[in-house]
Amino acid sequence: MKNKKKVLFKLFVSTLYLSAFTFGGGYVIVTLMKKKFVDEYYWIEEDEMLDLVAIAQSAPGAIAVNGAIVVGYKLAGFAGALVSIVGTVIPPFLIISLISLFYNAFRENFLIAQILEGMQAGVAAVIAAVVYEMGEGIVQSRNTGSVIIMAGAFLAACVFGVNVVYIVIACLLIGVIRTLIGERRRKA
Repeated sequence: MKNKKKVLFKLFVSTLYLSAFTFGGGYVIVTLMKKKFVDEYYWIEEDEMLDLVAIAQSAPGAIAVNGAIVVGYKLAGFAGALVSIVGTVIPPFLIISLISLFYNAFRENFLIAQILEGMQAGVAAVIAAVVYEMGEGIVQSRNTGSVIIMAGAFLAACVFGVNVVYIVIACLLIGVIRTLIGERRRKA
């Protein structure tokens, strides 16, 4: 029981820290969660983290919170999910509440506008790094089907402008079909 409390505390502090210092949305925090929970703590395998990210992306809601839920649940069950949610939600709640009080002053301040523009460039680079790492993992798996799905999803979104919701649903259906076919082959 003491070990579970230690894991829960570490999980809370980690998600609180990551959420407090992550700017740019959920994809950035997912990258940092991977670095923390896979590379630093060795609590989750890299392939499993990719699966958890896929689940988080497929579920409705903010990816940062969804990612915290699936990672927390994987590590410590319902209590882990709850602790991760609280740790992830507290910083943005406090920051947004504070900013909303001073919104008009922030909106018209040249220096703050320039800072935010610079942060956008940094966030874009971090998101590009996430895309590269996730794509690299799929390509290195040498699974032709996964590479085709990834390329098709990219083309659908970036070239043909297909709504992301439809892409996620299509990928979900393809994944279910691939799983069912794989199960049938194993049984045969």
